[in-house]
Amino acid sequence: MTQMLLYPKLAVNGIKKNRRTYLPYILTCSGMIMMYYIVSFLTLSSFVGEMKGGDYMQLILYFGCGVMVVFSAIFLFYTNSFLIRRRKTEFGLYNILGMDKRNISRILFWETLIIYAVSMAAGISCGILFSKLAELALTRMLGGTASYVFNVELKSIVHALVYYAVIFLLIMINSLRQIHLANPIELMHSESSGEKPPKANYFLAIIGAVLLGIAYYMAVVIKQPVSAIFVFFISVIMVIAATYLLFIAGSVAVCRALQKNKGYYYKTNHFISVSRMAYRMKRNGAGLASICILSTMVLVTLSSTICLYIGEEDMLRQRYPRNIVIDTYTTDEKLTSLTHGAVEKVLDEYGETPENVLQYSYLDISGGFEEDNVILDPDRIDELSNSLDPDIRQLFIVTVDDYNRLMNKNETLSDGEVIVYPTKGDYGYDTITLDEYGTFTVKARAEDFVDNGVDSMQMVPSLFIFVKDEAVVKELYELQLGIYGSAHSYMHDYYGFDLSCDEDRQTDIGNALFDEISKIKEEYPDDWTGVSIDCAAKDRTEFYAMYGGLFFLGILLGAVFIAAAVLIMYYKQVSEGFEDKSRYEILSKVGMTKKEIRQSINSQVLTVFFAPLIASGVHMAFAFGIIARMLSLFGLTDAGLFAIVTLCCFGAFGAMYTAVYFITSRSYFRIVSGKE
Repeated sequence: MTQMLLYPKLAVNGIKKNRRTYLPYILTCSGMIMMYYIVSFLTLSSFVGEMKGGDYMQLILYFGCGVMVVFSAIFLFYTNSFLIRRRKTEFGLYNILGMDKRNISRILFWETLIIYAVSMAAGISCGILFSKLAELALTRMLGGTASYVFNVELKSIVHALVYYAVIFLLIMINSLRQIHLANPIELMHSESSGEKPPKANYFLAIIGAVLLGIAYYMAVVIKQPVSAIFVFFISVIMVIAATYLLFIAGSVAVCRALQKNKGYYYKTNHFISVSRMAYRMKRNGAGLASICILSTMVLVTLSSTICLYIGEEDMLRQRYPRNIVIDTYTTDEKLTSLTHGAVEKVLDEYGETPENVLQYSYLDISGGFEEDNVILDPDRIDELSNSLDPDIRQLFIVTVDDYNRLMNKNETLSDGEVIVYPTKGDYGYDTITLDEYGTFTVKARAEDFVDNGVDSMQMVPSLFIFVKDEAVVKELYELQLGIYGSAHSYMHDYYGFDLSCDEDRQTDIGNALFDEISKIKEEYPDDWTGVSIDCAAKDRTEFYAMYGGLFFLGILLGAVFIAAAVLIMYYKQVSEGFEDKSRYEILSKVGMTKKEIRQSINSQVLTVFFAPLIASGVHMAFAFGIIARMLSLFGLTDAGLFAIVTLCCFGAFGAMYTAVYFITSRSYFRIVSGKE
């Protein structure tokens, strides 16, 4: 019985003796489990699902659960490496004193089990405690009615127990692997391993610089929003690889360059810090690169989701330029008069009068651009799509008469002349040639045009082309009809208007319009080509649910990324503090004062600590354009708003980062000065 209790007792003692490193680890594990439970609880909550837009919100949060589990596995594996490194000397001593590796494995098993049990208990308890608060916040975002019934989601608890049990099991297996592959002498001297002076690998540093330069170039030159999505993920991979190469290999090269600078290097505070960084930069660089990547993830996640949430009302208005829109897929007067008549009938029944009426016709065509030539052939468009930055656009062909009427202009066009208005991009040519039709001369570029709601939904940018008259529109319709066949585009009769009544009544009117037009479709089944009815009030909740879900998930993931970055910073300083303690004791004995030690520490920590923050700021600056273009796919075209939000996020994160610097710097000094 005593022998059975020996290993749990040794495990508990080991955790207590190393509480400086184990306590933050356990708190982080608990925090991640808590976050997972909250997200999973909201995903499975029947109350959230029954709210308007709740199903959209839960779909977004469902993907958040997967992100939480994957990130937890990667991050806990990484941070556990700090713990196992601190314990290797202790395990080596156990081994020398007669305890074989099987016994050490049992200690590790009990340590893992204890940490898992404590983390799960604390994480699930806090998750249950704060889940109701998260539910209320989500209810507020969706504009629902709050429920004060307290629920516990058993499925979320079971999922958390299983997923994190697998993660802790894999972590334990990895720790056992390291212990079993090392001999007792290697374990005893693990604290000083890897301290050989590294050589400056200029080749890897150059590769890192080239990769980073290519990624930055791609982010800057890509103009099309659709291409931005693909290029963004490629650039992210390249930036991550380049960041690690530059912080590991490039930082060593920088240290060597500083050592060659006699005016800088041969100063007390610089001499110690630079020499120490040069000796440890392989391990140090990997940690700094991880902090940089996490910092960038925080900035990207928070700035983009906050910006989407703040700008959701503007995006809703772009998506729905009028409260109610009826888009009939034909300009045949018989059918359009029927839809317009249905609108008048329903509004009369409800006693409402349409306001800000917007009515015009247009033809939409997809085309690929090679300079000023518009390609309509689907096969050639597919070939163009395979290029890095294909210029694919949606063309809206509108008569100049409609343009003048809606924009209060008095433009005239001759044969072969057009006016163009590009969205989400630019058109810088003086002519435009349509396949098999001919070339138009661009007489002018319109400054603006009414929103049609279609452009905001397009994955590709749009180009409005205003032509001389309806005859040109019909010719282009016949042209694309022959090219696309059954996949051809339609002529559209766009009819939208606002209502002064409340949103519930607007929703009722929208439903009544749908029923009335459905009757017309049944009466004329052979003539009907199609119609869409959009009601902003009806879709508002689902629209807000999507962006509210992204915002909510962005806040949670941002908090997790921040916690991860802070923990890596803490472990980095504490572990290096213990390693440097004996070295600074020697320097103190040979005459180095405490003031000089503090100056040396500040120089080292300051030089190393703020490099990731500066690098993440540079990453974000180059990524700004490509992220802004991606946000335009959601309908957010206000680059100024995104710039302000990004700067605010960077300022807030920088303040938090500076606070962590002062805390870790003080902890490092207390360790190396012998006060702890």
